[in-house]
Amino acid sequence: MTRRTGGPQERRKDSGEDDWDGGVPSPSRAGQGTPRPGAGTAASRTDDPGERARAICLRLLTGTPRTRKQLADALRKRDIPDAVAEEVLSRFEEVGLIDDASFAGAWVESRHHGRGLARRALARELRTRGVEPAVVDEAVGRLDSEQEVETARALVERRLRSTRGLDREKRIRRLAGMLARKGYPEGLALRVVRRALEEEGEDPEALEWYLSES
Repeated sequence: MTRRTGGPQERRKDSGEDDWDGGVPSPSRAGQGTPRPGAGTAASRTDDPGERARAICLRLLTGTPRTRKQLADALRKRDIPDAVAEEVLSRFEEVGLIDDASFAGAWVESRHHGRGLARRALARELRTRGVEPAVVDEAVGRLDSEQEVETARALVERRLRSTRGLDREKRIRRLAGMLARKGYPEGLALRVVRRALEEEGEDPEALEWYLSES
């Protein structure tokens, strides 16, 4: 009896069939092994700049919102012609895949509650990401002054214990400096620090003298 050689896997390899479907591993093989040479993404194997631009944008948007400018910069670095990039980005905006207003609103919410950043710092971060000034103003405007003060107080309360043992001047400088780095105005920072130290038992008159000299 003649033994048959070459199972289904071997026959596929011998016939030149490709295990990769469109350059993307099947779900059952995701993350296993290393792609063979030449088996990259669809964007890397097409000469159509529009297809490449769409693939790049979709990959960058996966799991992480981006501003239009961030995507435009990425396309420019990958030598996508400006006219093609403009067309693709505009289409992505039309279908809601790019939304700078939503990005800015979510950024303010996350960074204020997560990092305690004030409006000034949040506006600076959004501008560096290419968000239009009017959109920035609208997003940070949702954060009112009262909420900003409460966040500043919470930040000082968390840091207060670590400054105990330092002299008064160093404590004030360290706490106010922490708030300043997060974008809080100097006057607000000093008022919040003063209140926290008074509640801890510091002499109000001594604080008044120091803060009036600052």
